[in-house]
Amino acid sequence: MTSTTVVVVTWRGAAHITACLDALAAQSRPHRTLVVDNASDDGTAALLAAHPSKPEVLRLRRNTGYAGAMAAALDKVDTPLMAWLNDDAAPASEWLATCEDTLAQAPLAAAVSARLTLADGSVQSTGVRLTADGHGADLPEPADEVFGFCGGAAVLNVEALRSVGGVPASYFCYYEDTDTAWRLRLAGWDIVGAEAEVTHRHGASTRPGSAPFHLWNERNRLLTLLRCAPRAVAIRQLVKFAVLTAVLPLRGKPDAPNFRLSLRCRVLGAVAARLPRTLLERRAIGRRATLGRGAVWDAWAGN
Repeated sequence: MTSTTVVVVTWRGAAHITACLDALAAQSRPHRTLVVDNASDDGTAALLAAHPSKPEVLRLRRNTGYAGAMAAALDKVDTPLMAWLNDDAAPASEWLATCEDTLAQAPLAAAVSARLTLADGSVQSTGVRLTADGHGADLPEPADEVFGFCGGAAVLNVEALRSVGGVPASYFCYYEDTDTAWRLRLAGWDIVGAEAEVTHRHGASTRPGSAPFHLWNERNRLLTLLRCAPRAVAIRQLVKFAVLTAVLPLRGKPDAPNFRLSLRCRVLGAVAARLPRTLLERRAIGRRATLGRGAVWDAWAGN
């Protein structure tokens, strides 16, 4: 019996999608593979069609980002579990079996986060931690339980995912995993880590440090706080971001791209434009929650 649909999101992934599919074909546990192609124009479609594993392919008409593609895939999943896997990731042969077994042994868990290792052997992530100022940050140390899963390689309970509102498709890229994990936490679910090895070519599909990277990162962090965090925390972080942006012209040339005035103004504009919808989403998340926002924050922020 197949329990998991492994969803691989790709965009211009011709340079690395074959290694990902080869690794999936070598898994010890049967599964369904669904590749969501974000309108690639670099020959990715031909590679998918020619691969001996014959993955199912959902080709989108435009690039909807990682979040949009995962949301589109969720509508096509008919298995109890759904794996999120980057197209530049190559899981070890026991990755899926380990994740499935870990979830089976943790009935209150809705997601399991694998261990992503970079090419140099260093650990990129075993899950996501929540910082004291509301950032979702990679946790490099192994842990039985984590605040959130890393979307680069994780397995989720589909029923639980749908019950908390699915994937925030409008995020495009980044923080869709932290936001989803936070909503699962508010709904009373646990999230666990597993010694399930995945080698990750970090940044092969996106450019960490680029202007779009920081735009998506900063915007989606603030949106996630507005959706999921205690009201006082969300307001404090939004005001802090706006005040720091306002004083930037007095501080000279910024040291980091995310402190460029123009980029931060774009972030604030995007958040303001989405605010009415975001507040409605916050109310819906609150109605589904079984734990208070303050309880989740106190348990995980800064820990």
